This record gives sequence, structure tokens and C-alpha cells, in this order.
Amino acid sequence: MPPAVVLASVFAIFIPALILPGPDFIAVVRSSMTRGTTAGLLTTLGVSTGLGIYATLGLLGLSTVLIKFEWLAWSIRVAGGAYLIYLGVRLLLAKPESMEIAGGGSGRQRNAFLFGLGVTLTNPKAIVLFASVFATSVTASTPGWLMGLMVALVVASGVVWYTIVSLFMSSAPVIRSFGHVRHRIERAAGACFVLIGGRILMDSRTPLTS
Repeated sequence: MPPAVVLASVFAIFIPALILPGPDFIAVVRSSMTRGTTAGLLTTLGVSTGLGIYATLGLLGLSTVLIKFEWLAWSIRVAGGAYLIYLGVRLLLAKPESMEIAGGGSGRQRNAFLFGLGVTLTNPKAIVLFASVFATSVTASTPGWLMGLMVALVVASGVVWYTIVSLFMSSAPVIRSFGHVRHRIERAAGACFVLIGGRILMDSRTPLTS
């Protein structure tokens, strides 16, 4: 299969999946609107790093491993769902704080990156996405440079899209419009994480590839 066709088939699936709101989108929006531009961009970097990790694992045959070791697939889904619920509960119980438009210190910045990375790595849907996309488009004869290019484009796509989201959500007009409901945004994000995590736990009894 020509490289251009491989790239087109992969990203025709990945780009719409990237744009559709999910845990990653919620994480970036939450960080941008409640912690400012710096935190939003660091969360974007964390999310994009997680996407790159999953893209790499997908190319290395993650789908085959998870199909062979069903207990591992189950463990990943349960751990991911539990982590999202944990994040959601923390947001729901968080006390109102003042808006930090300029971003916090280095500790807060590291936390924003790890927050984005953690949300992406504990999202089982990302495993399904990359396993299915690469399983249908990549073969043993696919050259290494093309696989490396796909991983780079996955990361670049994540950075571009979520940077746009972050810059918009942390812009002064948006902050002025929604700053007074900051704590409600935190709670809404927390509720979304709890619901998504609960759904993942409920679906953990079904095969990951179904």
C-alpha cells in the first residue's frame, strides 16, 4: 500500500476521533479555564505525549498483546476507569479558589503536564483507537520511517488541536465571561470524569476489542 494511502486511511479515522470531545478535551478545557494558558498548554503537551505513547505501542502490536492476555486488557480498563473517577471526585470536592490566569509555580506546571498525561494514558478508548487504526493500515512490510512519521503526526495533530482549544478557552474574553462560574466548571469536569470512569468500569466485562 502506498505511504500516502496509509497515512490517509489512518488519519481519516484519527482526526475526527481527536476532535470529538472526550476525557482529553475535558482535561484541556478544565486546565485552560481554571488555571490559565500555561496550565492549558502543559496539559496539551501531556495529552499529546500520551497519544504518542499509545501510537507507538499500537505500532508495536499492542492489539495482539491485549487480545492474547485478556487479564491485562481488563486490568487496564479497571485502572483507567478508577483513575478517572478519582480525578472526578477530587474536582467535585475541591474548594473554590481564585483564578490563576498567569499560571502557578513550577510545581503547578508539572502537575498540569502529568494531569494531561494521566488522563490520556488511563483512557482505554485510546487503546482501542490506535489498536484498530494501525491494525487495519499497517503490516509487517510497512517501512520504519513511515511508522515514525505516523507517530510524529499523531503527536503534532494533538498539539495543534488542543493548543487551539487551550488558547481559546484561556483567552481574556472567555475568562471574563466564565470566570465567575469557575468552580461550576470544575464540578462539571469532575462529574464528566466520574461518569466516563463509571462507564468504563461497567464495560470492563466486555472484550476490549468489541
